[in-house]
Order: sequence, then structure tokens, then C-alpha cells
Amino acid sequence: MARNIQSLERAAAMLRLLAGGERRLGLSDIAAALGLAKGTAHGILRTLQAEGFVEQDSASGRYQLGAELLRLGNSYLDVHELRARALVWTDDLARSSGEAVYLGVLHQQGVLIVHHVFRPDDSRQVLEVGAMHPLHSTALGKVLSAYDPVAHSEALEAERKDFTARTVCDSADLEAVFDLTRARGYAADVEETWEGVASVAAPIHDRHRMPVGAVGITGAVERVCKDGEPGALRPELIAAVRDCARAVSRDLGASRF
Repeated sequence: MARNIQSLERAAAMLRLLAGGERRLGLSDIAAALGLAKGTAHGILRTLQAEGFVEQDSASGRYQLGAELLRLGNSYLDVHELRARALVWTDDLARSSGEAVYLGVLHQQGVLIVHHVFRPDDSRQVLEVGAMHPLHSTALGKVLSAYDPVAHSEALEAERKDFTARTVCDSADLEAVFDLTRARGYAADVEETWEGVASVAAPIHDRHRMPVGAVGITGAVERVCKDGEPGALRPELIAAVRDCARAVSRDLGASRF
């Protein structure tokens, strides 16, 4: 069995200590509470402070939790609220479309899949929650890149891979794709990431009309595209995806789209 890393355990204990009881604690208090030498405690605090997880009051020298933890906590809550609000609607979308449904958010330079509803049939499928998808070629990634300025920058600055002959990698061409996505309110990926696979995705907004994620369906080209033609997505699937995105957005407090 793998052993835990002691320094990380001590850092976690220190953050829990600062999160409870008194708002600010001195070095001696922290060291005594955790049974650490002052030098060891100070080294951990200095590292946490450099990363923004701990702040030191300049007047008293006491330590408190830093703003970086608030940012991480808000990110955690945002993703989990998004997933919770989307559960019913994504189940409905899978049933109505007959395809697999994915919910994605921006993470680093890609799309993190935070929820996945299997295609409602007896086919063998693999759960992709936690998987990372590219920004420049997937429907989910194009939606995020079109509506989220941070994702837009990440998509243009990251290395872009040619997954198939249809993958768009040129910066100017991608800008045109993002413009089109905003103009029509959805994005498509027809064999740009995987051969024989097509996707449609639409943006999800919060109460501030900020893009917080994207929802989409993915399936075989012959089912997602009209008459199996790669350039002709089935309009009823586009409508279903956009309706799902609007419903989740409304549940998150968005009033206009």
C-alpha cells in the first residue's frame, strides 16, 4: 500500500486548523497544536503563503486562510451546482435524442467532462466523467471558446492537434468557427475529433449571463447528421440541445439568452 506524503498531510492539517476556531493564529500556536517544531511549521506556512493558500497579517504576524482557497472553493461549488442543476435535463436530453449527453467545463487548456449520461440503449459504453477533451475540435470546446474569453485564449494559445482530416487548427479559421458558434448559438463537431462521430453542443449561462459550461450530445454520424450527410446536422437534435442548455441556464438563474 502506498504511503501518504507527510509534508502534504501536515499542510492539510494546518489549513484545517486555520479554518476552525480563531480566525488568525501565530506560528507558536500552530506548531503547538500540530505537534511540530517551529522551523517545520514555518517552512510549511511559507510555502502555503507563496501559493496564496495562507496570508500573514503584517501587523500581528499571525496567519489566516488565503484568497486562493476561496477561489478554489467557489470553483468547486460552481461545478457541483452546475451538475446538480443539469441532472434532470441531461437525462431528458438523452431520452429524447437517443444519444449520449456530456456536460463540460473549462479546465486548464481543455474541456473537463463533469457529467455523462449514457446513450439509452444496450450498447457497451465507458463512463467519461473526469476525461479531458480538446477545446479546438470538440463541440463542447468550441462553445466554451466562443463564449468564455479565458477559454478563447486557451484555445488559440495551446498546441492544436490534427485529429482527423477535418480538424480545424488555423487560428484565423478557428476565429471564424467561434464567430459562427456565437451567431447561431451552438457548435458542431462532425468527424473533427473522432472518425465517424458527430457532436452538437450549446452554452450554459449563470444568473450573471456568464458562460459556466456547455452541454452536448455525441453519436454516430449516421444518426446525428440528416441522411448520414456530414454537413447536415439533424435540426431536431440541435433544437433539443439548445433547449436543454436554456433549461439548465434558467435553473442557474439566467433570465435572458
